[in-house]
Amino acid sequence: MCIFCRIIEGSAPGYVVYEDELTFAFLDINPISDGHTLIVTRAHVERVEDLPAQHSEALFRTLRRLLGPIQRAMGVPSTSIGVNNGREAGQLVPHVHVHVIPRSAAGKRVFTDAVARIKPRSPEYFSEIAAKIRGEVEATV
Repeated sequence: MCIFCRIIEGSAPGYVVYEDELTFAFLDINPISDGHTLIVTRAHVERVEDLPAQHSEALFRTLRRLLGPIQRAMGVPSTSIGVNNGREAGQLVPHVHVHVIPRSAAGKRVFTDAVARIKPRSPEYFSEIAAKIRGEVEATV
C-alpha cells in the first residue's frame, strides 16, 4: 500500500487540511514552501489518464476549493500548481496527486527541485499550518 493510501486510511501520520468522499488533502512533509499541500484522490490510481471521470472532476473541484483558503492561511497572493504524471516526470509516489505551493514573491520558480525544499519543520509547526488552512476552508463553507 502506498504512503498516500496509508495516510488516507489513518495508518500513517498526515497533517490533514481537507477531505471529502473522493479526495483528501494534507501537507507535504518535505515542503517547497510553508503550506505546500498535496491533494490526492481516494482511489489509488497512478496516472491522471487512468482516473475515472468522477475522480478527476472531484480532484480539480477540491483544488479550486482549497486555493483561496491556502493562500489566505499562508498570507500569499499566489500558488504554483503542479502534477507529475509518471515516474519519468518526477512523480515520487505512484498515486495521482496535485501539488499546491504557496508563493509570496515573483521570479523564476522550480516546481519540484529538491534544492528548493525548505528545512525540516517540527510536528507542532505542521499542525499549526494545517489548523490555519482548515480554519480558512471552514470559513468558506
